[in-house]
Amino acid sequence: MKPGQLFSHWEQVREGLLLTIDKFDDSELVFSPFKNSWPVGQIALHIADCEDHWIHGVVKHEINSRIPCKITDYPTKSDIMEILNRTHEKTISFLNSLDEKDLAATYCTPDQETFSLYWIIWHVIEHEIHHRGELSLIHGLLGREGLDV
Repeated sequence: MKPGQLFSHWEQVREGLLLTIDKFDDSELVFSPFKNSWPVGQIALHIADCEDHWIHGVVKHEINSRIPCKITDYPTKSDIMEILNRTHEKTISFLNSLDEKDLAATYCTPDQETFSLYWIIWHVIEHEIHHRGELSLIHGLLGREGLDV
């Protein structure tokens, strides 16, 4: 099975993430649920940053180091969704170019840890699901319904 098919459920995860982000007003992107926590917009940008780091940095070597996205550079939902979409489109294109045997290839992080591509992809998906749930919980803290998919 091609990796693009194997990880096709990622599209459903991403759709849920975008729906969750869209439920926030632009003014709520700076809301932090507790002292010293990341604001809503930074959490969303962190998802794109992680995907970019692992897939396009560690695996593809397109970027040399992790350059975190800052909420001040992406102040609206539209800005945030654009960077999420741009990063994810590159990822999906990469996944569609792979064969199943490619998933066993290993990659070394800047910290000299080695992981298989299979592990890296699952890690990035799991990371997105985790933070998507966090954003949904924040909707609850704001008195609104979170994601229900």
